[in-house]
Amino acid sequence: MPKGSSIPTELQPDPAHYAFDLETALAAIVSLRVTAPADAFTASALGTEREGSGVVIRDDGLILTIGYLVAEAETIWITAGDGQLLPGHALAYDAETGFGLVQPLGRLKVQAMELGQSAQVELGQPAIFASAGGRRMAIETRIVGRQEFAGYWEYLLDDAFFTAPAHPFWGGAALISREAKLLGIGSLSLQQDDARGNRLDMNMVVPIDLLHSVFGDLTRYGRVNRPGTPWLGIYAMEEEERVLIGGVAEGGPADLAGLRQGDQVLALDGEEILSLAHLWRSVRGRGTAGARVTLSVQRDERELRVPIATVDRHQLLKGPRLH
Repeated sequence: MPKGSSIPTELQPDPAHYAFDLETALAAIVSLRVTAPADAFTASALGTEREGSGVVIRDDGLILTIGYLVAEAETIWITAGDGQLLPGHALAYDAETGFGLVQPLGRLKVQAMELGQSAQVELGQPAIFASAGGRRMAIETRIVGRQEFAGYWEYLLDDAFFTAPAHPFWGGAALISREAKLLGIGSLSLQQDDARGNRLDMNMVVPIDLLHSVFGDLTRYGRVNRPGTPWLGIYAMEEEERVLIGGVAEGGPADLAGLRQGDQVLALDGEEILSLAHLWRSVRGRGTAGARVTLSVQRDERELRVPIATVDRHQLLKGPRLH
């Protein structure tokens, strides 16, 4: 984050309004500085230098963050609120939920944050959304939406949180209940127009309940212990009720099959594609990585049928390196 940045004072949480020690709770949120090798598969999309936040969730210092920060991480440096600096190890990354785990290589002197239950979150519910940096980097927010979310990078959540006002430093930030429990991890910022045409800035947050079913595998194996999900290697978007390919991952299945930026997706295996979420759900429904699919696309005035051999995206990523 830019040096000296902070949330406007009027938007910061007031300690007097909370029944818990706000500073102690916020101290569980640490800063992550990550580097990935130049030849990492994710380097072109995510860069080789990444910064964000993470939340200490276990007494041994285990940190939960958003996975794109630590994918293919070569080095990780953790900074706590008191200035303590430690190296970390990228323990796990799960592309399906979007979560990542970091293990500090040393003892972090902070109190872990207790996990909440995101299934109980209601629309309009107030919460705190905070990145590393204590109260000056925390904002009082509300849950303004709970719905399906389809990300352009072959990412699909059946139930995501949307919060406003938006936090400007969202990556790996913590959504915290009024009981000081972790409700979710910040993923991105987006905008939506309301009924009057005014732009509403929001954050999308990955609900914490998604962690429970994968946590054991992530801590034991570094990923979910099941066959990989089929992956095409495309970046797609919705535009005027069309699904368009905005780009392809270099060396990925779609790239090798000849798909191009600007191709309009019409159908998958003959089934008409109606939305971005429909496309990702249809790909997932083809079973496991290695499944072959045929994507029908329109390019200029031609309709093309493009066979694609899907892969497990994890197989293309560099494994974490111990210090």
